[in-house]
Order: sequence, then C-alpha cells, then structure tokens
Amino acid sequence: MMNFEGIQDLGGASAQNETQAPEEKVVNLEEQKKKRQPFAYWNVGGRSFRMKLKASGIGRLENKYRQNLMNMIDDIPPLSVMLTIIQEAMSPWEHGIDYQDVQKLYDAWIDEGNSQLELYQKILIPLMVVSGFLPEKTAASLLEEIENA
Repeated sequence: MMNFEGIQDLGGASAQNETQAPEEKVVNLEEQKKKRQPFAYWNVGGRSFRMKLKASGIGRLENKYRQNLMNMIDDIPPLSVMLTIIQEAMSPWEHGIDYQDVQKLYDAWIDEGNSQLELYQKILIPLMVVSGFLPEKTAASLLEEIENA
C-alpha cells in the first residue's frame, strides 16, 4: 500500500470541495471485545496438538450423545466422552487421528504426571472456550467451583 501522506489533493472524481476533519472514533474499553484465542492446545510428549470444535463436529457429537455439549460439560463427563470430544476437536488439524490414537495420547499424558481432573480443567474447558461455548469469565468461575468442591 502506498503512503500518500503529505501529498496535496489534486482533485478527481471522488474529490470533495470542502475539507473534512478526520473522524474521531471513541471506543469505551469495556465495549471492546477481547478476541478469542484461535485454538486450545494439548501438549503431549513434546508435541503440541491444536484443537477447536467446528460446527460440523459439534453436530456429530450432539447426534452421537443425543444432547447439547453444554449439558455434557456441566459436570465432569466420563473419560470416554472427554476423549471423543478431544478427538473431534483435533481431527481437522490431525488428519486420520482416531479414538485409539487419542487414548494413547491420554496414556502418555498421564505418564507425564497429569490426571483426569486436569484433562477436564486444562484441556476440555479451554477447548470449549475457544470453540465458543463459554466466555472466559464463565470458564474461570466454573473451574473455581471445581477446585473449591
């Protein structure tokens, strides 16, 4: 893009006869929405796996479990459900990943000293945030409730 700063207006089809003051845009900081992170990441064995649920994947999961995903994560879901959600969230970026691959990743992650509760707190909840299910504030209060329980 060319920089035309300081160049005199020579007219033309779009030229205006009167000069206009630059429009000032006042934005309240509270009104600015913070951009959501593009992905949640699951780091296993020195590798980082990108995850985000797309509408098509959400539909497949809701059809499989016959309920809304929000209902499923309201309480800590069974491990098989969490791993299936993770598999669906990884599949657009990890071609050919299947449920058994995700189980192996989980086993390796557990061997690294993590727990099933941490899978829910550190992986599943951030995944739901980047996928648009929860605002960050709601996720933070949900995680706080779990820690205090």
